[in-house]
Amino acid sequence: MSNSIRNKLVLTGFLALKFVLQYSLIAPEYELHRDEFLHLDLGKHLAWGYQSVPPFISWTSSLIDMLGNSVFWVKFFPALFGALTILVVWKTIRALGGNLFALSLGAAAVLFSALLRMNTLYQPNSFDVLCWASFYFVIIKYFQDKRPKWLFAAAAVFALGFLNKYNIVFLLLGLFPAILLTPHRKMFMRKEFYWALLLGTVLILSNLLWQYTNDFPVVHHLKELSENQLNNVNRWDFLRSQLLFFAGGVFVIIAGLYALIAWKAFDKYRAFLWAFVFTLVIFLIFKAKDYYAMGLYPVYITFGAVYLEQLLVSGQKRYMRPAALLFPVLLFLPLYDVAFPNRHPQEIAAHPEKYEKLGLLRWEDGQDHRLPQDFADMLGWKELAKKVDSVYNGLSNPEQTLVITDNYGQAGAINFYTEQDLKAVSFNADYVNWFDLERPYLNLIRVKIYTEEEEELNTVGPFFDSAELADSIENPFSREYRTRIFVFSGARVDLNEKVKEFLQKEPAYRGKD
Repeated sequence: MSNSIRNKLVLTGFLALKFVLQYSLIAPEYELHRDEFLHLDLGKHLAWGYQSVPPFISWTSSLIDMLGNSVFWVKFFPALFGALTILVVWKTIRALGGNLFALSLGAAAVLFSALLRMNTLYQPNSFDVLCWASFYFVIIKYFQDKRPKWLFAAAAVFALGFLNKYNIVFLLLGLFPAILLTPHRKMFMRKEFYWALLLGTVLILSNLLWQYTNDFPVVHHLKELSENQLNNVNRWDFLRSQLLFFAGGVFVIIAGLYALIAWKAFDKYRAFLWAFVFTLVIFLIFKAKDYYAMGLYPVYITFGAVYLEQLLVSGQKRYMRPAALLFPVLLFLPLYDVAFPNRHPQEIAAHPEKYEKLGLLRWEDGQDHRLPQDFADMLGWKELAKKVDSVYNGLSNPEQTLVITDNYGQAGAINFYTEQDLKAVSFNADYVNWFDLERPYLNLIRVKIYTEEEEELNTVGPFFDSAELADSIENPFSREYRTRIFVFSGARVDLNEKVKEFLQKEPAYRGKD
């Protein structure tokens, strides 16, 4: 069997295993994540920008909708982006001169990592990591032959990454000053570099114009993050998490960083050493969430894999290769028990010690809870939709019912799981722009979280003939536990006008990450 065929078979095995694992890591008790519901609804409202995210994920959501909007396809795309990340790592190792051992080590280090968890969720993060890995691959190719086509390829990759998640800007903030410290700084003197910058600007221009015409909601979003989430970020926790993301591949990453310092064969890639330092420092300065930096590591795994292949090339060292390949798997196994929603919520709540030790029970509010936040965000949604459907069916003239929720998760979950012709909206995130104020409404279903019954009935009830608390979410493990469902019927006022008044008085944006 030729080396080429053997390499392709091994690569195919890694990619197939990736998909198998992604579809087996979520226990049946869990539903879609709250963020996934919003991202799916974006596909029904295509635009060049949104309050919460850039437009790329809306394009894949539109494709998912055309494919039937099933959970299978919702989970397929993050799994696909994770598989493509392995492929890019494979191609990068080949570009650096690595052979089968290095290829397998790099693929294993990326496969058996926290990317398995990230790739279970339909969020921009999976494609973000793919774009980081792809951008670094293109830069490596440029460092090798200085061909201008790689600069234009880098512009295209950056544009896709930018249209997916603005986080990729941190890549440039770390890489460009690093390049200035090396002989590769000459690239900034080439006209092709500025043509590539122009290309990248043109490709993202529609989104920039959308931001401008909508008063830069990204600024409001960053302010929200800073005030409500990033202020709870602990920099030591950030650094500790970096070790856990690629726990089984930490030794490969360390080897890659060492090789960038000491191995002569990697002299031309020295800029990546400084890029690592600068990028992490920038993330720390901005108190970024720990997973924002996950796209940084795959390229250093490629350097480490190639270096270790050369280090373990002969004699007794050669027999260490199997151990090196097994290490990512063995070190990842303990994380398998805590990093994925593969255990019943009651089991996690009964045995929280290992989750608490790793800080996984700490939510964005800075407090510890019974389940990891992501797990709690995957519970209670079917119950909510079923109960809203029941309330809807009990109304006279149900087709004239407006459903308003407190947050985007509630609205999106109702829209995804409902069996009725419901289009729930919210004053939260992008739903604030999706109110249909042309239809006449007689009834209101109001989904409220942590609201006293009397307060809501006394505030909204006078505008209707009848008002009552219809139901609430009873799953104690759900983040939506005790969310209440109020029903108001027989409107005495024009509900559309009331909504318009509220939007004018309360324009504040409450977004997501």
